Amino acid sequence: MDQKGYRRGSFQSSTSDEDMLEIAGASLDFSMADDDPPLDREMGGFSSYNGGGMNGTSTVMDFLEEPLPGVGTYEDFNTIDWVREKSRDRDRHREITSRSKESTWALIHSVSDAFSGWLLMLLIGLLAGSLAGLIDISAHWMTDLKEGVCLAGFWFNHEHCCWKSNTNFTDRDKCPEWKSWSQLILGHGEGAFAYILNYFMYVIWALLFSLLAVLLVKGFAPYACGSGIPEIKTILSGFIIRGYLGKWTLIIKTITLVLAVSSGLSLGKEGPLVHVACCCGNILCHLFTKYRKNEAKRREVLSAAAAAGVSVAFGAPIGGVLFSLEEVSYYFPLKTLWRSFFAALVAAFTLRSINPFGNSRLVLFYVEFHMPWHLLELVPFILLGIFGGLWGAFFIRSNIAWCRRRKTTKLGKYPVLEVFVVTAITAVLAFPNEYTRMSTSELISELFNDCGILDSSKLCEYVNDFNSTKGDDLPDRAAGPGVYTATWQLALALVMKVFITIFTFGMKVPSGLFIPSMAVGAIAGRLLGVAVEQLAFYHHDWVIFSGWCSQGADCITPGLYAMVGAAACLGGVTRMTVSLVVIMFELTGGLEYIVPLMAAAMTSKWVADAIGREGIYDAHIRLNGYPFLEAKEEFSHKTLAMDVMRPRRNDPPLTVITQDSMTVEDVETIINDTTYSGYPVVVSRESQRLVGFVLRRDLIISIENARKKQDGIVSTSIIYFTDHSPPLPPNSPSMLKLRSILDLSPFTVTDQTPMEIVVDIFRKLGLRQCLVTHNGKLLGIITKKDVLKHIAQLANQDPDSILFN
Repeated sequence: MDQKGYRRGSFQSSTSDEDMLEIAGASLDFSMADDDPPLDREMGGFSSYNGGGMNGTSTVMDFLEEPLPGVGTYEDFNTIDWVREKSRDRDRHREITSRSKESTWALIHSVSDAFSGWLLMLLIGLLAGSLAGLIDISAHWMTDLKEGVCLAGFWFNHEHCCWKSNTNFTDRDKCPEWKSWSQLILGHGEGAFAYILNYFMYVIWALLFSLLAVLLVKGFAPYACGSGIPEIKTILSGFIIRGYLGKWTLIIKTITLVLAVSSGLSLGKEGPLVHVACCCGNILCHLFTKYRKNEAKRREVLSAAAAAGVSVAFGAPIGGVLFSLEEVSYYFPLKTLWRSFFAALVAAFTLRSINPFGNSRLVLFYVEFHMPWHLLELVPFILLGIFGGLWGAFFIRSNIAWCRRRKTTKLGKYPVLEVFVVTAITAVLAFPNEYTRMSTSELISELFNDCGILDSSKLCEYVNDFNSTKGDDLPDRAAGPGVYTATWQLALALVMKVFITIFTFGMKVPSGLFIPSMAVGAIAGRLLGVAVEQLAFYHHDWVIFSGWCSQGADCITPGLYAMVGAAACLGGVTRMTVSLVVIMFELTGGLEYIVPLMAAAMTSKWVADAIGREGIYDAHIRLNGYPFLEAKEEFSHKTLAMDVMRPRRNDPPLTVITQDSMTVEDVETIINDTTYSGYPVVVSRESQRLVGFVLRRDLIISIENARKKQDGIVSTSIIYFTDHSPPLPPNSPSMLKLRSILDLSPFTVTDQTPMEIVVDIFRKLGLRQCLVTHNGKLLGIITKKDVLKHIAQLANQDPDSILFN
């Protein structure tokens, strides 16, 4: 749709997304510039104005012949007009293409414009990969700092400290260079007092890290808290939250993410890494005019940045692209798919070059399994899927209830105290249990691990009664005392993780949900895997085992069960399917385990959907009242556009602007008396024939600039939106022509259009508003907020919850 009413180049934002919100605590009020339909309040005095003729005698200057800064941009907490933005980009592209034939310089400019998207993806991948490597290295070091320090160099974590040690393999974690706090302070590490001192230091470091994180977030970047994925989904759908992807948010989120993960709280860094990557994408967009000045093009870049974020979070470039497509993106053309793939590739390559874990892998819990699975094992895999779905539904309901309580009670006024209390409880409960004391990533790595000959973990303490083995493949063996101890400790860790994560997710620190969800599932899966393994060992003559699991064979891999359980729980919480399976098999490097992963992920989604339709991110979007129109849900009600449009019966008439009969003062009065985002322009009040639609922001900027730059513009000057000025009496003040800011092709539907079609139009075209006509006459307006309120009302929810605050 070629919208000639827009002038090229006249859309430069007066405030960029880098602008920082200066209010600590960030209690957002979205009501200042809402998308409600413009209802008339005090319009009685305008009946004397009617449409004039189209042949004017006055000579006027259209001061908007030159690009005007700010015109065509959007106010904070408003929705962009996708149709208009795409039309502008097509205009810009046509102009560059036509000019490229005129000169060599114009041709070079055309080539650089085409190449700029790929260059931007390269920069995003490099920056996101570098920041992810920095976060991984820093978090690993600070996590180990809670337990001790390296004498060879305080900047070494425990593993790196012991690399050059001469200790044997079984004592590799007890090298002399690494000292626990009790060894450093007391000179010895044994005894009750040493244990209490280590316990005390662990809690103190955890509290210090978490308090520093929450104070930095509260003081410098309130938007840096949480995972950021619900807000990014909303931004990608076309909503504007200035500062959410700015430079201050990036700096503070990077620092506080390290602190939050190191504090031992039940959270992960994977979700926030998507926010970090999107911040990188948004900031780098400002280097390229094409993306800086077009909100729709910028959102294509942010979709690719989200893919790069997941790529570095899990070392899964293909999974990152699919995650962006399945979970966060609203508009995902084929060109964005290719660029997302490239950005994810560069980000993963950059992280691999940094090698943050020293194992030549992109993640700490990379594993490889070698034993095939048997068809009968699908039964326990499906049981894990059911568990994942049940836990996902339970977690979403509990966490949303707690977050709603936080928003509606005094609890929300004390974010620092809340973080202090939750960290203290987590640290005190975590230290006695070695599986909760270690970082969650290390826990998942241990649970995924397939026991080998040299493994010294308690989970691998089996009774060894064999004489020789073939390579690393060990037969199923009876569980030793270490396995039984580990089983009880893991059961306690499971209970703790299940409940403490509910209260942790949503606090005012960066907090991801991927890793805690995977940990819950991995613990449950490992416990079930050990149980099935022992059942097969002691009852190998049972019918279910006799065909494929003979005595002395390696049949069951408990680590595989942990991996399937992790996928099931993550799927139950997020409702991901395709991207989840791809991420998990990229983690393990085993294509033969796709079927178990698919079975568990699908089962968990079915079970969770049967209890509640929303995933955790959609639930948080609804809790916060963000204007997000979910594309996955179907609208099946038989209502019409006239049932939803405003004004309703008994409402004041629609606030409109006439095309050539209102003065500057009249228009300024409308702007001051209302808070609407735009106004329909009609031929006259009597005819109500629609001419177009003009945005409030464009009107304000245009009138202010005309008063400053155009001679003779006063309060009694006529504003007109026609090609020619209307006839006026002699000695009338200069007129103001604003045709260039008028949208001459606003989207319209008739009053009898089914709402099913209207909702589809809003979803697929990304509209802000849609005008309703009857026999060509303007009747009313439907905004995105009206659609959301209508859907909420039909779902027996409170329509006033769509308040964006």
